[in-house]
Amino acid sequence: MSDLQNVTLIGTGLMGAPMAQNLMKAGYPLTVWNRSPEKVKPLVREGARTTTTAAEAIAGADIVITMLSDGHATGALLSDPAFFDSLDPGMIWIDMSSAKPEHARAQSKKLAAKEIAHLDAPVSGGTKGAQAGTLAIMVGGEKSVMDKVGTVLSAMGRPVHVGPSGAGQLCKLANQAIVAVTISAVAEATLLAEKGGADPAALRAALRGGFADSVILQQHGERMSEGNFVPGGLSKFQLKDLNNTLDEANSLKLELPTTRLVRDRFEYLIEEMNGAELDHSALYLELKRRNGLT
Repeated sequence: MSDLQNVTLIGTGLMGAPMAQNLMKAGYPLTVWNRSPEKVKPLVREGARTTTTAAEAIAGADIVITMLSDGHATGALLSDPAFFDSLDPGMIWIDMSSAKPEHARAQSKKLAAKEIAHLDAPVSGGTKGAQAGTLAIMVGGEKSVMDKVGTVLSAMGRPVHVGPSGAGQLCKLANQAIVAVTISAVAEATLLAEKGGADPAALRAALRGGFADSVILQQHGERMSEGNFVPGGLSKFQLKDLNNTLDEANSLKLELPTTRLVRDRFEYLIEEMNGAELDHSALYLELKRRNGLT
């Protein structure tokens, strides 16, 4: 275990809560804080400590982990004078939220002025990966800093250093483009099989191990054919990530036509079908409406 023992995790939602559980299983003394206090109660029963304010939560921490909705939420924390004044030189901040690369670089610069190291380390794997401790963790920042917190990150998944500050968030945007486009393809394949008279479950079994196989095919294809859209990854966050992807592409003078098309479909699902709180596999419902099947 690292010499950096005391960990504070801020943001105990669908992903943050199981990540916190895995940190405790690995033996780390853990303080948790969430804007909605009821979300930390199960973790407190399991042995975590909590506080009334976020500023109190980071007192004495060696490592601060944020798992929030976006870069704006993380930035709001840093803009709170009481919170910022509670940060001590020598801390390591790991932002595991999904944000824009520019947000990560701004966070890193602001924290460096207080002698606090920063990593942007967004994750992929959904709630199942968070629960199993198998998340893909894309780490941007200094490699030497990542090495100091390697055992902490490994308690939650598989960390890989991908480049300088902001590179973790850039890789997460690439990940989200692949996820969204693959969900779209799996939805079309599932609907084609279903309406053509084939068993979608048998289709998934037949494709297992082939070039078309994927976690999305097996997990989200099952969700689609069963109509189970209880959220593991929220559609509203998928849209947020796709918007960030296209903003980053625009800054690089790149056109991503498939990503843009899928982004527009998620917007329709959310704004016209009230799908914001559904799992992102609910893009299948947009496809069914497009075909007059709902």
